[in-house]
Amino acid sequence: MRLPATLRALQYRNFQLFFGGQLISLIGTWMQTVAQSWLVYDRTKSSLLLGGIGFASQIPIFLLSPLGGIVADRYSRRHVVIATQASSMILAFALAILTLTGTVQIWHIFVLSALLGAVNAFDIPARQAFIVDMVGRADLMNAIALNSSMFNASRVVGPAVAGILVATIGEGWCFLANALSYIAVIGGLAAMRVTRHEYLDQPGSPIAHMVEGFRYVVQNIPIHALLMLLGIVSLTGMPYTVLMPIFADHILHGGAAALGWLMGAAGVGALIGALLLASREDLKGLGMWVAVSAIGFGCTLVAFAFSRIYWLSIAILVPVGFTMMIEMGSSNTLIQSMVPDRLRGRVMSVYSMMLMGMGPIGSLLAGWAADRLGAPVTVALGGVICVAAALVFRGFLPKIRHHARRLILEQAPPTLTQT
Repeated sequence: MRLPATLRALQYRNFQLFFGGQLISLIGTWMQTVAQSWLVYDRTKSSLLLGGIGFASQIPIFLLSPLGGIVADRYSRRHVVIATQASSMILAFALAILTLTGTVQIWHIFVLSALLGAVNAFDIPARQAFIVDMVGRADLMNAIALNSSMFNASRVVGPAVAGILVATIGEGWCFLANALSYIAVIGGLAAMRVTRHEYLDQPGSPIAHMVEGFRYVVQNIPIHALLMLLGIVSLTGMPYTVLMPIFADHILHGGAAALGWLMGAAGVGALIGALLLASREDLKGLGMWVAVSAIGFGCTLVAFAFSRIYWLSIAILVPVGFTMMIEMGSSNTLIQSMVPDRLRGRVMSVYSMMLMGMGPIGSLLAGWAADRLGAPVTVALGGVICVAAALVFRGFLPKIRHHARRLILEQAPPTLTQT
């Protein structure tokens, strides 16, 4: 792995500011995620409520992301992201105050989670589409991979810190730390100098523009095949994170500190996967990476589900995170390499719906299934479905490869022409 090639997107000042601010903010976000899950489980001991909180936080993404895509294509993406990050900071402060004053109730967490989901429905498409505005197409793949590595580096640190803080001084301080961490990303965004953005100035209603984005996805086989696999993995595989407090406490008997280590282990694997993607300089073979990594994700989930040894479970979660990152990061890279700039926000809104929007349905189903079948069986069934979907995608891959190559050739610079 050549370090200069791996970090080449950091030559751009705007991406440097984005990278540094997001790294600090995302550590706080992961601290809040772990602390909130533990708070809900510690007070209720209910896997159904854990799934319900996941549903409340993500269903707005599924419902509102199409509007977020239109906003990302019509207005300055930098300004949109500043607004969403400021809104997220306010919600984090509200949760911190409620928790530190001892007045927090479960319904408060449901409401704040739903509001945060609504904010993310606008944040995710704008933030994903904004990457190309910072670095251009030539280094887009590297920037996406570094963005993923930043996300997962914070996933290593945040849960570990949260586990220690929750066990010692309580969840409220994690929420406060998250609220303060948004200052870094907002400051970085405000300091940027961005001139490149194509505003949506076509005639037609917002609904017509939304339909145009969906039509583009449906009519281009490689894009909707990638999104279908991503949606299935998000629906059936990713809800394992919602059930993690049950594994940490009831199955592995480790408490809040164990939850932080388990989440951090998956983050280590995902960070390794992101850095591997960042070291790539072309798109050749990336479609096969998607298929193989989705198969690996499902298999390692099954192995984790039936582990009853604490350190073995931590070890298994490293390849779980690694394969998850390769599948999702490769899909993101391929989709963004195939889509034209004028549709980028709307197509990435569909990506958000599949990546995050299918999660709430999966979380609710996982919580319901865990109440009846147990968390291990629920996670194992999700892993089996992921493997089956990946095998179907692998079977179709030779048929869609030439369509993907044509789309990339239409959009990308000459250095990114192979899939």
